[in-house]
Amino acid sequence: MDRDALAYWLQEPGLGVIRAERLAEPEPEAGQVLVRTLFSGISRASEMLVHRGGVPAGQREIMRAPFQSGVFPGPVKYGYLNVGIVEQGPAELLGRTVFCLFPHQSAYVVPESAVHVVPDGVPARRAVLAGTVETAVNALWDAAPLVGDSIGVVGAGMVGCAVARLLAGIPGVQVELVDVDPAKATVAAAMGAGFSLPDDAGGPAGWDLAFHTSGSSAGLQLCLDRLAPEGEVIELSWYGDAPATLNLGGNFHSSRLAIRSSQVGSVAPARRRNRTPGRRLELALELLRDPAFDALTTGTSRFSELPDVMARLADGRLDALCHTISYGTAAPDSQAAGPAPAGTER
Repeated sequence: MDRDALAYWLQEPGLGVIRAERLAEPEPEAGQVLVRTLFSGISRASEMLVHRGGVPAGQREIMRAPFQSGVFPGPVKYGYLNVGIVEQGPAELLGRTVFCLFPHQSAYVVPESAVHVVPDGVPARRAVLAGTVETAVNALWDAAPLVGDSIGVVGAGMVGCAVARLLAGIPGVQVELVDVDPAKATVAAAMGAGFSLPDDAGGPAGWDLAFHTSGSSAGLQLCLDRLAPEGEVIELSWYGDAPATLNLGGNFHSSRLAIRSSQVGSVAPARRRNRTPGRRLELALELLRDPAFDALTTGTSRFSELPDVMARLADGRLDALCHTISYGTAAPDSQAAGPAPAGTER
């Protein structure tokens, strides 16, 4: 087979290119698999932060993706939502559709332990959300929501919507998804959640628990302002080099409110004793049997268009939750049409 692959690189902040890369020769080693990519997904919050060069110097090692090449701010090959077909490897994996935390690249060789079989009934395009749903699973493990809770989710992006969908499956839980964009009411309904604009959120009794995913100081402040006494905010936003400012002079102390971070880099302490990252990811893939998650994949473009897609996401010309990238020959859907890629290198 062709040993050349094509990979997306951020050459420098704001400038993405496609480069040719050579795969392992002559064959993958024992314990490795060769995967031909079907789809990759753009994790908008983290990848836009990388695209603009916003990873703080002190966080560059922590922020590394599992199979990242290069260093921040660039050149760097970054990404972690990849679904493909195993073309070489052990017999039990040959021909199987797998998810891997690999950047945007047409084919790659990784240890077989790095790939996770996509369950039957989960379409390949939906499976790119596995990393996002895994983040949501970890957040719920951190938060431990209770039956009958009133819960706010502020920020209707990929992670916020995934959190809302998982919460909606808990008996008696009332989930309110909050966003500044009124058009997000449609995706909230698909997630089984109510929807509110910020000024209307919270209700008279307040939330028992809130998840913050908007990446803004205003969103985090809204969570605190709408909590019931002794409520807690689970903070999932990654701010990069942007400062966050809060007003803690209101009822923060008198109501004994709390802010707790949740980060997918390690398993939540509440489940660390008997869960591994691999088992957590397998759970996320099983949860993706739910077709409601299709509402989060809001457009598809060809891999050759990826440099331009990143630029349009960064400057707001392309609106998307999870924009997917197709590596096949089929034409992308109409939501993804756009001009030729900004740059290609060979």
